[in-house]
Amino acid sequence: FATGPRQDNGVFYEIRTYEVKPSRMKEFMGLISQHIHLRMAHSELVGFWTAELGAMNKAIHIWKYDNFAHRTAVRTALANDKDWQGKFISPALTCIEKQHNEIAYLVPWCQLGKPPKEGGIYEWVTFQMKPGGPALWGEAFRAAISTHINTGYTKLIGVFHTEYGLLNTVHVIWWNENADNRAAGRHKAHEDARVVAAVRESVRFLESQQNMLLVPLPFSPLK
Repeated sequence: FATGPRQDNGVFYEIRTYEVKPSRMKEFMGLISQHIHLRMAHSELVGFWTAELGAMNKAIHIWKYDNFAHRTAVRTALANDKDWQGKFISPALTCIEKQHNEIAYLVPWCQLGKPPKEGGIYEWVTFQMKPGGPALWGEAFRAAISTHINTGYTKLIGVFHTEYGLLNTVHVIWWNENADNRAAGRHKAHEDARVVAAVRESVRFLESQQNMLLVPLPFSPLK
């Protein structure tokens, strides 16, 4: 579960979260939908969602970079992109209440997945683990995730471990056909002795947990 193998190849993911003013959410959504192609011309977008449950007026997006030099070059190019700055950044900043970013790596045992079909919903689960890193809690955490995968009710998209931001944070993204299927599957999973045992072991290392139900935007590669 240590992130070493992912760090060696340089690839990382920037997770950006925007909290939008409630009165300006519709305007922000229009701006990003109209001009996101300008941003996507500079680097790879993994996914772009808005929160439906667990948070409100929040946009979350993930960008992939080859290494830190790549990100620096992209940020420099964006700062000099007059169309992007003028058409999106300037008006969008008046809509945004707060911005937050994290740098994260996929854990070694997880490849970035794709949903079996378009049109579902995503569950974004954030685990704040106890200090000590994956050497302390990695094995138990992986076992808990694996037992949920094995139940078959949900599709794992990615497991990300933060490098910059709040440390010992793990973000897990799941895909479900709809919220009702997710609820029914989760209820069934919690009656599975294997799931119960694995979760009981992993929560010994858990500080807190939060989840959101996310809806992908039409232009999101993950949708």
